Amino acid sequence: MKVKAYIDDGLRQRRLHMTLIDPAKQPTSVAGDISERAAAAGTDAIMVGGSTGVTQENLDLTVDQIKSRCALPVIYFPSRADAIAKRCDAVYFMSMLNSRNVRNLTGEQRKGAPMIKRLGLETISMGYIIVEPGMKVGEVGEADVVRRDDVDRAVGYAIAAELFGMALVYLEAGSGAPQPVPEMMVREVKNNVGVPVVVGGGINSPETAEKLCSAGADIIVTGTLVENGDFESSLEAIIKAVHGCASHF
Repeated sequence: MKVKAYIDDGLRQRRLHMTLIDPAKQPTSVAGDISERAAAAGTDAIMVGGSTGVTQENLDLTVDQIKSRCALPVIYFPSRADAIAKRCDAVYFMSMLNSRNVRNLTGEQRKGAPMIKRLGLETISMGYIIVEPGMKVGEVGEADVVRRDDVDRAVGYAIAAELFGMALVYLEAGSGAPQPVPEMMVREVKNNVGVPVVVGGGINSPETAEKLCSAGADIIVTGTLVENGDFESSLEAIIKAVHGCASHF
């Protein structure tokens, strides 16, 4: 089954949770262990990527370790075209819609597209929107971050992503953000688009995850949480909260 079909099938049943593993944050063998433990906790897919420090070597080794320890789909969450996860199951082919630098809108995509096509990798198109504070990804991506109170701007970007034909909209507060994307922003985006809405950044409790799902998030992403070696109970609680919300689809 294609990964997008897997996501669509899952969303017909419930909201989904994905675990993000950054290849630059731990040894590759540890990444495999994290994926195995996250799968046991109930996560629905593994995303691999990071804003800085991702190389072709640590990316390939990380994906190999994950796939040797975990049967879940592995989705590459790219930052630049100089490293492409050749053995992943799918790639988010995404554009940072509010970057001030055309490189993040279409430049890296133009460079990576021929290789992705030659490899025959499944692509899942995504409109990526950086919300205040944005953290490292906002800095590296040169994002003109959407202010937390500027709901109309977030909605405009999300509608544009849908009209461009993108399959997903991702609202990102940034890894380790002190606060997640505001619930009102998630609600209004969801009310205005017909594609799944992904929310990540600053989600570190089941209460937060449940509120975001109730507001309209279809997929919740957590990453910083699993960089702490003792994460199972916290992750299980977040996943339970996400899975407890009925599907929109």
